[in-house]
Amino acid sequence: MGNREDLLAGARRCLEEKGYLRTTVRDIASASRVSMAAIGYHFGSREALLDQALFAAMDEWSAAAGRLDGQGDTAAERYADMWDRKIADFGETRWLWIASIEAFVHAQSSPELLATLAAAQRGSRRMVAAHWRGLAEEAVSEEDVRGLGSVHLALLTGVMVQALTDPQEAPNGRELAQGLRAMAELLER
Repeated sequence: MGNREDLLAGARRCLEEKGYLRTTVRDIASASRVSMAAIGYHFGSREALLDQALFAAMDEWSAAAGRLDGQGDTAAERYADMWDRKIADFGETRWLWIASIEAFVHAQSSPELLATLAAAQRGSRRMVAAHWRGLAEEAVSEEDVRGLGSVHLALLTGVMVQALTDPQEAPNGRELAQGLRAMAELLER
């Protein structure tokens, strides 16, 4: 590997061990065995390097997560199974979710990172809506992107925070499916 790749690998290790906000330039240089000056040369800043390492890890997670659906005979069973797998994954890749929350906090004072995160959310809403409708992303309606995609993304973020904060009391997939059914019934009144 070259310095650039070593720096990305070192930044990833630092994200796993220290998180986004506590990782210093010195930490990355030490983990990658590359000079601190190389960070500026290859990435411009510590933040830009951490952002690239975090986004690469998120892309890996997304590819490994595979399909959004689960296993079961009914749609509700498949949905509950999908959530149970995601909730377990939140615990297994805890560092990734904590680093992403820290990046969100940092983005409030970094317009470039905020714009990148906003674009990623827009893409995620479209992808999720397309999946649930069984359509190609370009065929999904804006109404579904804004409604269906936004609701699923809100659930994902909220359940992730609950699972990280209080894993024993966080909802499971069956409870989430039941809660959505109850919400739908209330909205129909």
